[in-house]
Amino acid sequence: MRFLVAECEPPEARERRRESVGRSSGETYLAVLHKLAPGAECDRLKPTDSRAEIPSRETLTGYDAVFLTGSPLHLWQDSPEARRQIDFMHRVFASGTPSFGSCAGLQVACVAAGGKVRSMGKRREAGFARRLAATEAGRSHPLLAGRPPSYDAPAIHTDEVEQLPEGATLLAGNRVTAVQAAEIRCGEGVFWGVQYHPEISLREVAAALRRQASDLLECGLARTEADIDGLAAQVDALHEEPERADLAWRLGLDDQVTDPGQRTRELRNFIEHLVRPTRLRRGRG
Repeated sequence: MRFLVAECEPPEARERRRESVGRSSGETYLAVLHKLAPGAECDRLKPTDSRAEIPSRETLTGYDAVFLTGSPLHLWQDSPEARRQIDFMHRVFASGTPSFGSCAGLQVACVAAGGKVRSMGKRREAGFARRLAATEAGRSHPLLAGRPPSYDAPAIHTDEVEQLPEGATLLAGNRVTAVQAAEIRCGEGVFWGVQYHPEISLREVAAALRRQASDLLECGLARTEADIDGLAAQVDALHEEPERADLAWRLGLDDQVTDPGQRTRELRNFIEHLVRPTRLRRGRG
């Protein structure tokens, strides 16, 4: 199989993430995809970069799947970076290549297909999205196959989908963010996406909390930076020893988050239930 990872992060955000966790969002995706699909050929693209060459529709048809990463990019604001990212997604849809996105990746697909994204204001999901629940459509959708009726997932975001595009299917939500998982069809393309982050490790959750400490303080989710450091330290410790029931209990987590096989379920389902069948229909064996 041949995958393309589109790194939605602007250059400065990419470097901040590397400084805190050792790799960019695109590099995280590459590492996970190599585990989920050993032997797959994976390329990385940076559509937000001013010098990036956006692949043509014809080039994109040569891939079996496109993955869109998270990013602090605000799709509700007009910017050259946002326009380049949306133009890229238009081409992905036109190519008919299956696509998947997490966090900002879902928002990019939504806007490109005619939906709307908004700021969450002072609301936040920081560290983990809690009590995610499938809709009636989501309970039978292969993207969420194997998920229990209610589950948690790594998440940290300041924006959310306000309105899905026409013809999209809402698959999951919670009380904080109504659109947590969706299928979007546009032109020849099919996109499956989630607002949360099935691709990131607990270590990356801890790093994200530390990177966004000032925002969390401003929104009242913590009183002091020491509070955030303490929480991040517990998440880091659970990353190192995922079998520690005491830490999982203290953080209110179960194997849906602590077990990498469960945590990455949506990515695995996307590859097995959309990418492989599409590959066969295209005669690629």
